[in-house]
Amino acid sequence: MNPHGSTLLEGAPARLEARPAVRALPTSKIREIANAGFGKTDLVKFWFGESDAPTPDFIKAAAIEALNADAVFYSHNNGVAPLREALADYLGGLHGKGFSPAQISVTSSGVSALMIATQALVSPGDEVVVITPVWPNVTQIPAILNARVTRFALSPSAEGWKLDLDRLLASVTSKTRLLVLNSPGNPTGWTIEADDQKAILEHCRKLGVWILCDDVYERLTYRPGPSTAPSFLRITEREDRVISANSFSKAWLMTGWRLGWLVAPPELEEDLGKLIEFNTSCSPVFVQAAGIVALRDGESFVAGLRDELRAKRDFLTGRLGALKGVVAPPPEGGMYAFFRIEGEDDSVSLARRLMEEARIGLAPGAAFGPEGEGWLRWCFAVSDARLQEGVRGLEAWLSARAG
Repeated sequence: MNPHGSTLLEGAPARLEARPAVRALPTSKIREIANAGFGKTDLVKFWFGESDAPTPDFIKAAAIEALNADAVFYSHNNGVAPLREALADYLGGLHGKGFSPAQISVTSSGVSALMIATQALVSPGDEVVVITPVWPNVTQIPAILNARVTRFALSPSAEGWKLDLDRLLASVTSKTRLLVLNSPGNPTGWTIEADDQKAILEHCRKLGVWILCDDVYERLTYRPGPSTAPSFLRITEREDRVISANSFSKAWLMTGWRLGWLVAPPELEEDLGKLIEFNTSCSPVFVQAAGIVALRDGESFVAGLRDELRAKRDFLTGRLGALKGVVAPPPEGGMYAFFRIEGEDDSVSLARRLMEEARIGLAPGAAFGPEGEGWLRWCFAVSDARLQEGVRGLEAWLSARAG
């Protein structure tokens, strides 16, 4: 038996395979459905988590200008100074406190930010508690690193998904290395309450547990009042073990640009830079230039996008909720309706049938873990015409199903 778990027969070559933790990773059930639908031109597709609108012109123009100025070389591992300074200013205005560029590391996407933060904190065998259902990358990143993932399920209700705070605090113990939460959440739209954040932070302070926040949807909040969802960054002290991972993808419609950032204690700056070096070296400088302009000139765009998505959310959840046998809690944030159809418990099979029979493409809830089985995710960050066409297709399918 060799060190990697495969048996070597004398005279026979070793099997060509990745290590066990990688082989054990599940394939994406969203991609499973989407791959089956590629080439079907009559499908109305809502399965991926991105808007169908392009990046705003003022952001694209900044990248073009930077390219024309030959901004095509390596940069500092943690990001160019002007972007780190712009992010510090942006976060200060958003959360009402000061931030230093030393707290900020620029990454090549939000998912890279999550990976690098986890690499910085987690060793094989460490316990990582993750609030679920959640985008699968959040649970699989620690699994790749041979950590032990403990899933903590939210509870569905007619008003939305709920967190049992007392049960969560009991689940996070002195043996826990890291608590990971995504709020507003993908796929549920669950948004944590500010009082719950305070209780979680105090609990983790006492135990020395790190908190990793996936804040990519924080600007896409539909609660009245503030222009951002409740954030741990607003309540942390300098010595707190809290890292925020974020991205330009959602609020500025920059999914394909692959630009993200981390906010972490400044003591981690050098180590995060080393990990960025060994993952991607740095983010492209011309993309970082676009990020600077997005932050500097994009606030009115973000506000307008949020208003548009709120209207689309209200339309979709209103129509879904009016359908007999459909449960569609209104999300408090994000860009997804997470709903279920009574009597349908196999979400992958249901998504395939809806693709073939209703000609609509939805993400199966099982893609987000066993807590999402029986549910479907519908991305509503699409044109009104496309959204209406999809709703009509589901209504017709349900009518035919009822006989």
